[in-house]
Amino acid sequence: MARYVRSAALLAAAVLLAGCGDGSGGKPDGSPSEERASSRPPAPADTAGGELPAALTGQRLSWGACPETDAEPAPDDSWRCADMKAPLDYGDPGGETVDIALIRATAQDEGDRIGSLIFNFGGPGGSGVSMLPAFAPGYDELQRRYDLVSFDPRGVERSEGVRCRADQEIESAEAVDLTPDDSAEERAFLKDAADFAAGCERAAGKVLPHVSTDDTARDLDLMRQVLGDKKLHYFGISYGTQLGGAYAHLFPKRVGRLVFDAVVDPTADGMSQAKNQTRGFQRALDNYFRAQGTDPAEGTAGIVDLLKRIDAEPLSTSGERELTQTLAITGIVITLYSEQSWPSLTDALKAAEDGDGTELLTLADAYNERDGSGGYSAQSHAQRAISCRDSKDRGTLEQARAALPEFREISPVFGDFLGWDTAGWCHRWPVPGLQETAEVSAPGAAPILVIGNTGDPATPYEGAGRMAVGLGEGVGVLMTWKGEGHGAYGNGSDCVDSAVDAYLLDGRPPKEGTFCS
Repeated sequence: MARYVRSAALLAAAVLLAGCGDGSGGKPDGSPSEERASSRPPAPADTAGGELPAALTGQRLSWGACPETDAEPAPDDSWRCADMKAPLDYGDPGGETVDIALIRATAQDEGDRIGSLIFNFGGPGGSGVSMLPAFAPGYDELQRRYDLVSFDPRGVERSEGVRCRADQEIESAEAVDLTPDDSAEERAFLKDAADFAAGCERAAGKVLPHVSTDDTARDLDLMRQVLGDKKLHYFGISYGTQLGGAYAHLFPKRVGRLVFDAVVDPTADGMSQAKNQTRGFQRALDNYFRAQGTDPAEGTAGIVDLLKRIDAEPLSTSGERELTQTLAITGIVITLYSEQSWPSLTDALKAAEDGDGTELLTLADAYNERDGSGGYSAQSHAQRAISCRDSKDRGTLEQARAALPEFREISPVFGDFLGWDTAGWCHRWPVPGLQETAEVSAPGAAPILVIGNTGDPATPYEGAGRMAVGLGEGVGVLMTWKGEGHGAYGNGSDCVDSAVDAYLLDGRPPKEGTFCS
């Protein structure tokens, strides 16, 4: 899976362009009760994934104050955190365990409480423990009747987080051209990919075989049991829709109310996914140009020319680092995740045309989650570990070269980058992939709401329809929003928000084919 399948939530928080709130969401009247949920008996174990020991299904979570980290302060005291023990290897459920970090704010109306609503904000590799408090103000209506819960999936941050390179090594790798122009650059490109894979094996060898989406789906079911819910209520965004699809496939009878937003195409292999994203980002760029009153073909040609010049001679910035072609593309990409970010793209492109790469570099650093002191998040490390365990695709340099003409035809701006990415992403990965494409069929499951956004750059609209069909007749309920950006809920459509709230709170999914403009 290409590196740019990421959650709108992650990106909005990183770049601070979309105004995501102050992170003070949660119950306003003080700390939640720490005894209420933990005193409920667990739901019956689901045998679809194999019998788990009672020590795991019956564990009582010790909810306490959430710790601060080097990267961020602790959330306010309406939030509580805990660790859930899960099998490292579900093939050996009584063996070694891993700790899965959870965060929760309890429902505001105890008497009308439905249960827990578990969020995954995407990535793969996104930290739900970090993201949920930041975005909770947008979930006030849902928190009336749900405990809001999220987690760091295995391999992510506080849950045996995978980190394959030190900060200095990450910065040094910026010099590698990810759109190689000659044999020397191709060799450097593949060496960098191989070095990254080797670093992952050294740092997280025993974890790497057990960070698949199916492993995390089984963690979700264990989480459901430990939280005391008979069925899973879940909100998945971006990659979170792939995770939700895996859960529905494995545990169709345990499906409660599930919402998929910014939907991954489950029928696409790695090459097809890269082409989908190339198409999606170019579509979003074309929409950006139309909004500026510029012909998309003319605007695209201007960016292509700019990128060629930067490839030949990187731009200087206000600091010591230079803006390379790869960083420039990354800076453009992040602004296409939200229409609110388009003015930043305009300013950054103008500055780059004037010879100053500072603004595009700042945007690229936001996407790469680089802080002012040169520290990098390991989100992309976990993303690679999870996606390379999921996918059998191990693209070669020859396959990438052969596909480049089609990628360039789809997008002169993004085609080279995402085309070459198919060769480097899982190059020499130390563990094999599991699937050609995602398994999401869920016969007999309750209705699952699938929301497609016509202007979504990272998970193009067509994937939502394919997910709805893949879930099965009477299961996937497709709703469309004619909008821009990555994701629909909370992006300004009362039509979308009211339909999602009605489904999650009252169990009433919208009619199949509902269209919100």
